[in-house]
Amino acid sequence: MLVLVIGLVLFLGVHSVRIVSDPWRSQMLARMGEGAWKGLYSLVSVIGLALIVWGYGLARQQPVVLWMPPVGMRHAAALLTLVAFVLLVAAYVPRNGIRARLRHPMVLGVKVWALAHLLSNGSVADVLLFGGFLAWAVASFRAARQRDRALGTTYAPGTAAATGITVVVGVAAWAAFAFWAHAWLIGVAPMGR
Repeated sequence: MLVLVIGLVLFLGVHSVRIVSDPWRSQMLARMGEGAWKGLYSLVSVIGLALIVWGYGLARQQPVVLWMPPVGMRHAAALLTLVAFVLLVAAYVPRNGIRARLRHPMVLGVKVWALAHLLSNGSVADVLLFGGFLAWAVASFRAARQRDRALGTTYAPGTAAATGITVVVGVAAWAAFAFWAHAWLIGVAPMGR
């Protein structure tokens, strides 16, 4: 479990710098330069992510179960992860209505993904992993909205075509992941239980 916790601290920690100290981040960017900052940020992120994957895998070998979620939570998780995939895609498709309306769809997607997995899993490792990401996403969304207000950030209005593309690509990505890639990468077939 220690490996998982260290990974979470590194990964979520580096992704929280802007939440807890945006002025410090700006100073470091100015001092180090954008390339060096992004390089260090990426290195810490990759190390943290690798430790999360390794630590979660180790924890799954001897799970400490806190509760057994009802079967219906698996169905809720499937629906919520569908929403999370659409939100993730919305962060990248230009001029879609979802991003125009929600402003930070990727962070909202992380919230929904983490909540879905908390509802459908009940081990200590699950609570640490998905609870950690959920807490980070809540704080990150709040901080991003505050930055938007302080800077007067505006978002381009969405178009129906871009929004349609966002939804179609999000649903297709979710289907590929839910019916194939999740079992291949994670070892759990969420649609085959």
